[in-house]
Amino acid sequence: MSAEPSLHHTDVASDAPAAGDAGKPAKNGGSDQPNRNRRNRRGRRRRGRRSSRPAETATTDDKPDAAPADTTPKPSDLANRNRRKTGGSNGGNGNHQKSPSSTPNNQRRGGRRPADGENAPKLRTVRETSAGGLVLSDLDAPFEDLRAALIGRVDRRGRTMWSLPKGHIETGETAEQTAMREVAEETGISGTVVAPLGKIDYWFVSDGRRIHKTVHHYLLRFTGGELSAEDYEVSEVAWVPLSELPRRLTYSDERRLARMAESVITDLRSDPKRLAQSEANCIRTEPNDYEKAAAARNQRRNEPPPPVKPRRRRRRPRRPANGDT
Repeated sequence: MSAEPSLHHTDVASDAPAAGDAGKPAKNGGSDQPNRNRRNRRGRRRRGRRSSRPAETATTDDKPDAAPADTTPKPSDLANRNRRKTGGSNGGNGNHQKSPSSTPNNQRRGGRRPADGENAPKLRTVRETSAGGLVLSDLDAPFEDLRAALIGRVDRRGRTMWSLPKGHIETGETAEQTAMREVAEETGISGTVVAPLGKIDYWFVSDGRRIHKTVHHYLLRFTGGELSAEDYEVSEVAWVPLSELPRRLTYSDERRLARMAESVITDLRSDPKRLAQSEANCIRTEPNDYEKAAAARNQRRNEPPPPVKPRRRRRRPRRPANGDT
């Protein structure tokens, strides 16, 4: 009877360590190779970083007989941890100085700096209303023969500024009456209002005041008189052809009105009834509410501002001392 075949194959190596190698570390190719590869990959992945733990030269898996590693943190490790928590370079003393960009605006050193003109006194705002006119030499003449009366004023730099005659509305006047009066005072000629041209407004600063001025302009027909510069505010007066007004006038708003006057004159000439009706509508003797308010504002423009009363500080009642009733 033949012997029973063995169940163990001698050509297959066993995974279990030999009896004599129980206390020795496993060699390359043994069961410890996957663990080593895993640790090597972790080391390559962490290469270039700062480790908060000291580097270990050997693990307990590699040397079973070695003493256990000391897990007590060293002073250098505590400093590194505190530096990462605070985000600064002062170590672990906790005296971290924040950058100005990370500090809120209300906690920045020095506070907010005032602007250049913040402490400057505020200007008093004044509203002024005026009226003026464009006086034509002959409304029935051809366009190339039409001329308008202009006044010239000398500014601080010695330049002559050409403009239309105008002035403030006074108490009891309509805007049309103001335009005729100012034309007579500043040019020496008289005229009647034919049609309104429009209004312009602008801002300027004078004598420590911020002035908002509105000027109503009218088209006037010359009725008599001679040009003269007797007014103290006027240095020159002249008859200027209507086609040259856009080049002679200094201010752009008045140049726009001069161009508008050409279309207004064309419309009035096309219908004589319309011209007569426009002249009749401009003859008013009683000012409206707007003109009354404008005259009152103009009258108060040169008055000194009311004095500002100082604010009285309220005194707090004294607190009774301990024991008082």
